[in-house]
Amino acid sequence: MQNEPNILDPLAVAETWHEQGRAVALATVIETWGSAPRPVGSHLVIDGEGNFQGSVSGGCVEGAVIAEAADVITSGTPRLLEFGVPRLLKFGVADETAWRVGLSCGGRIRVYVERIDG
Repeated sequence: MQNEPNILDPLAVAETWHEQGRAVALATVIETWGSAPRPVGSHLVIDGEGNFQGSVSGGCVEGAVIAEAADVITSGTPRLLEFGVPRLLKFGVADETAWRVGLSCGGRIRVYVERIDG
């Protein structure tokens, strides 16, 4: 099948999905502090139907990023979930509580979520 993306490259997936007419958002790790499951520059691509490819963290963080991506796709407004516009998705937890919430690394990450247009 032509125009099949390299499933190991979320940016190629984003490009292919966009060319297919899908609504697409791209989440990118822009900062980490302490131990983090994915390095800066990691990507997660999400379409308007909730399909996704790639990874920015794992566990509950990715679920929250996917939910935010749906809003970004609808509104067109990028998110930096951190109290302000654009908002910054900022996830962190103390080491002693990390296992309870599914962030066993105990670090912090910041994720920028943007809609892919034209």
